[in-house]
Amino acid sequence: MSFCDLAPDYVRAIAPYQPGKPTSELARELGLEESGIVKLASNENPLGVSPKAAQAMRAVFDGLARYPDGNGFELKRALSRRFGVPMDGIVLGNGSNDVLELAARSFLAPGLSAVYSRHAFAVYPLVVQAIGAQGIVVPAREFGHDLGAMARAVRPDTRIVFVANPNNPTGTFIAGPELETFIAGIPQHVLVVLDEAYNEYLEPQYRYDGIGWLKKYPNLMITRTFSKVYGLAGLRVGYALAAPGVADLMNRVRQPFNVNSLSLAAAAAALDDDAFMRESYQLNRRGMAQLVAGLDQQGLEHIPSYGNFVTFKVPGAAEIFRKLLHAGVIVRPIASYDMPDHLRVSVGLESENARFLGALRQALA
Repeated sequence: MSFCDLAPDYVRAIAPYQPGKPTSELARELGLEESGIVKLASNENPLGVSPKAAQAMRAVFDGLARYPDGNGFELKRALSRRFGVPMDGIVLGNGSNDVLELAARSFLAPGLSAVYSRHAFAVYPLVVQAIGAQGIVVPAREFGHDLGAMARAVRPDTRIVFVANPNNPTGTFIAGPELETFIAGIPQHVLVVLDEAYNEYLEPQYRYDGIGWLKKYPNLMITRTFSKVYGLAGLRVGYALAAPGVADLMNRVRQPFNVNSLSLAAAAAALDDDAFMRESYQLNRRGMAQLVAGLDQQGLEHIPSYGNFVTFKVPGAAEIFRKLLHAGVIVRPIASYDMPDHLRVSVGLESENARFLGALRQALA
C-alpha cells in the first residue's frame, strides 16, 4: 500500500477539473504561432481588462510586498453600495469557484447530501465529493434545470441545492418568477446556492431582482464573479451575497488572504466601470447573433444561450474539436458534462467569431 492509498476514497475518486486549453499549450503541442491562435474555450471577455481596473492595479503595484487586506474592506464596501446589501453579508473568494467550495465546507459533511442538475457546472460535484458528501444528480429538462424534480430530490440530509442561472455549459435560463417559486418551496434547512456568474449578460427583459430576495429567504446565497463581463478572469475574484449568519460561517473557513491586492483593487474599480460593462454587453449580443447565424447556415443545432457562449451539436464532436485545434482555434469539448456530441464556443471579437466559423466549415467539409 502506498501513502496515497491512505487518502479518503472520495478524494481519490475525484476526476480533476479540466480547464480550457491555454494558447501556449496548443502552440507547444502543434508548433503553431501563439499569436495566431484564437481561444474561444473559457467564456472570457474578448475586450480584455476594464480600463478603470487596469488603472487601479497600477496604483497598488508598489505595495505588493505587503499582505492584502484580509477582510477586503474596500471591495466589500463597493459591493455593499452597488447592491444595497450589508457588508457582513458578503464573502470574497479566489474566483466564484472558491466561494462555492466555502459553501460546501461550511454546510456539508460525510453523511449529508447536495442536489444539482445534470449538465450543470462541473465544480458543484467536485466540491461536494471533496467534502465526502453525496451528490444527487437530477436529470435535466431540455438541457436545463428541472426545478420541480430538483425540489422533489431534496432529502432530510440535504444541505445545499446548486442552481446556475444562466447555466454553464448549456446556456439555459430560468425566468425569475419560476425561480423564486422554487426557492420559496425549498425547506429552511437547505441552502439554495444561486450561481449568477453570467447574470450581467442577460437582456433587460429577462433580468430579475435575485439580490432583493435575500431579505425574504435567509437560506438563499447568490454567487457572482469578476471573471466574465468585468474581464478579470486572470485575477480570480468572485463573491457571495448571503444572510450575515451564513457569510460568517463561510468566513470562518475562508483562508485569511484568499484574494490578493491586485484583485481587490481591480474588482472594486471594475464594478464602477459602467461604460466598459455596456460595451462588453453590446459586443456579446452582436457576437452571439453572429455565431448563431453562422451555426444555422451550417445546419448545426444549438442550445439557445443567455450567457456569453453557445453550445452546439456536431457529428463527431471529438474529431471536429481536434481539427479546430490544428486550425489554431480552441473551443471547449464537454463530454465530461455528459454531452459527448456537443462543443461549446465562447463569444469573441467579430474577427475571432468569423475565424471559428470558417475553421468549423473546413472541419466539417
